[in-house]
Amino acid sequence: MKIRVINPNASAAMAQMLGQACQRVKAATTALSVIHLPGSAPSIEGAADGARAAFHLLDAVAVAEREGVQGLVIACFDDTGLDAARELANGPVLGIGEAAMHAASMLSVRYSILTSLPRSIHIIERNQRSYGLDRRCAGIHAADIPVLELERDPAHYPRLVELGRALLEADRSECLVLGCAGMSQWAAALQRDLGVPVVDGVQVALKWVEALVTLGLGTSKALSYALPRVKQG
Repeated sequence: MKIRVINPNASAAMAQMLGQACQRVKAATTALSVIHLPGSAPSIEGAADGARAAFHLLDAVAVAEREGVQGLVIACFDDTGLDAARELANGPVLGIGEAAMHAASMLSVRYSILTSLPRSIHIIERNQRSYGLDRRCAGIHAADIPVLELERDPAHYPRLVELGRALLEADRSECLVLGCAGMSQWAAALQRDLGVPVVDGVQVALKWVEALVTLGLGTSKALSYALPRVKQG
């Protein structure tokens, strides 16, 4: 099967890191491609970055459809452009935020989210409410580390461990969700050091897209995610 992970920002280095994480878990039969979007925002930190990224994302989804890609993962925890992408795609399209929250709700009664910057918290809160998962989340916290710094500098890892321990105790939660694709590289180490499930939405979304494609399930075109109407003028 042909699966594509789209890093909706312009960072080639982040796409490479995400590709390495996905290669560790993908099925042997999956032809995986991981791309970034030149011209998009360098990183997605807030609504303006998200709007810019969504513009480029839709072109990438259209290209994937023409190339016969059967399933897509949008690798931004804000689930940038997710609904619009589902309108354009016939196969399943998963955002890593939605995938991670659903996975955490299956693994624990209460989960906490650790994201990059405080400005992302309200976006995640809004998404949670739309997914019907806000009652399961014990808290959303920010490391106050920019997205690209998380990707580039391994020296931030001790800070993530410290924050993880503190917020799990304060929230009385049983699972940690990584609220930024730039944290994907730390998932296994954090799970080992914190002693609770640590959910990386990139890997979860990839495995679920594989499962949905295997089951022959795609995005419904009955109403909400119908293909955009062709308009004159």
